[in-house]
Amino acid sequence: MHKDWPAMAVELSGAIKEVRLGTPEVMKAFSAMASAATAGGALDARTKELIALSIAVAIRCDGCVAFHAKAALQHGASREEVMEAMGMALYMGAGPSLMYAAQAVEAYDQFAAQAAG
Repeated sequence: MHKDWPAMAVELSGAIKEVRLGTPEVMKAFSAMASAATAGGALDARTKELIALSIAVAIRCDGCVAFHAKAALQHGASREEVMEAMGMALYMGAGPSLMYAAQAVEAYDQFAAQAAG
């Protein structure tokens, strides 16, 4: 099963825009929460994106995998760091997380190939 993760991120961005227009106050609050959660602190943005990618795998959220694989790459995460984070997702989520870990690595690889151009 091969998914086009960059295309998924683009498609979801349009759909998310519709939700943003339909529920502006809720989305404003969600954006504020996202900004607060991802702001640098004791953990840097790269580490936080690796955590988010692991959680996306554990809860089996395709859209979350797409966005956080891209963000992990943008914040400088290496493929080795993604693999180690997938190990934690597998530890926490067992078999179903293995299926999503494979997809998360595929998503990271696709975004990396796209960035390399």
